[in-house]
Amino acid sequence: MRNTMAAGLAAMIAMYFLGGMSARHEIFPWSQLSALRKMVGGEKAAAPSRYTFDDKERLVGDESKTPVTCPTQTDRTAVLLILGQSNAANDSGQRYRSNYGARVVNAFDKRCFIAASPLLGSTDTKGEYRTLLGNNLIASGQNDSVILAPLACSGSEVARWATGGDLNPVLVDTMKKLQGSDYRITSVLWVQGEKDLVIGTTAEAYQEHFMSMVDTLRQHGVEAPVYISIASKCLEPSNGGFKEHIPDNAIVRAQLALSKSGHGIREGVNSDALLDGEDRYDDCHIGGTGAENVSRAWLNLLRGDRRLETLR
Repeated sequence: MRNTMAAGLAAMIAMYFLGGMSARHEIFPWSQLSALRKMVGGEKAAAPSRYTFDDKERLVGDESKTPVTCPTQTDRTAVLLILGQSNAANDSGQRYRSNYGARVVNAFDKRCFIAASPLLGSTDTKGEYRTLLGNNLIASGQNDSVILAPLACSGSEVARWATGGDLNPVLVDTMKKLQGSDYRITSVLWVQGEKDLVIGTTAEAYQEHFMSMVDTLRQHGVEAPVYISIASKCLEPSNGGFKEHIPDNAIVRAQLALSKSGHGIREGVNSDALLDGEDRYDDCHIGGTGAENVSRAWLNLLRGDRRLETLR
């Protein structure tokens, strides 16, 4: 009797450890039992969400959005094409909405929505400061209406935007849909570079890929100035970055060179220099004070260039 009980106990212990090891390493019989359980019980349904995304993980649907008739573009309308990575996408620590109703809109897929964070067309679902910029452009008297056309993908390197990159066709599609809505882009705002610093992109390669993207813009009728931000700072491994930032680096040198190269390329906001630790909620992404500071800097830049163009 004792021998039988001992044998049974030993078998139970062996089965316990076999089950644990097979589950941990997903080997027989765990994978077979798991598959059988899914067949019998079915997969657990995902919790419902107000958001929907495309295959590039861009936000393409939000049940809270307010659709409106797309405003007619006049000479006092700003149409901003927003490109880049996370600090151009919906990764800010502060959300905003239009203070002017349908005068600041988020244009996406030939439709318009009252601008409110997060914006359709870019990745993630946190905040962004372009809606604040739109509010400020109207409050300053610079524009009567602002069309925000975001296309920014978190963690994207510049090569993905160049000809042959997976985001280049998405860029072309976005331009065509804006043109199909009778919108002429007035400014292209590029905020990107952090990823390329981390992966070691050379200054020469960065310039080559960026110019390829600019060529794509020009080939599809976008004559607007392209503002290239000085952006390379994203700290901490948790953000895919480094522990410390070296201001003089290959990406910054490339961005500065591009801003002086002509071709309708102008220097954008230098977020590396403008934003300190308090402006970034996680040592990388823009927080509330950072959003206010960088939005004000973009406003001053766009207003200054508008005055120069008026005087010409």
